[in-house]
Amino acid sequence: MTFLVSIQMELPSLSDPFADDNQCTGSEDYIHIRIQQRNAGKTLTTVQGLSVNYDKKKLVKAFKKNFACNGTVIEHPEYGEVIQLQGDQRRNIYQFMLEFRMAKEDQLKVHGF
Repeated sequence: MTFLVSIQMELPSLSDPFADDNQCTGSEDYIHIRIQQRNAGKTLTTVQGLSVNYDKKKLVKAFKKNFACNGTVIEHPEYGEVIQLQGDQRRNIYQFMLEFRMAKEDQLKVHGF
């Protein structure tokens, strides 16, 4: 007896990582920590919504040192300066923000699969 099994896999989209949550996208009240699936199983973590009072380049330097990853600050046309880090750094960034009191727990929105 042969069974034919149909498996439908949902592949992660390579769309805009800022488009996953329309109800709170672009809000200045929240810090959005998102993950985007890249090719070959690699991921990219983005941090958007940080206050203009923070020096994002210094934050990236601290993230890179503490999380052993690479990162940069990009200029997004709609959301301003956005931090990008290699790998899934959502939990690390969340804990970093709380530990150094950069944000309260209810101000952080973690998105992703």
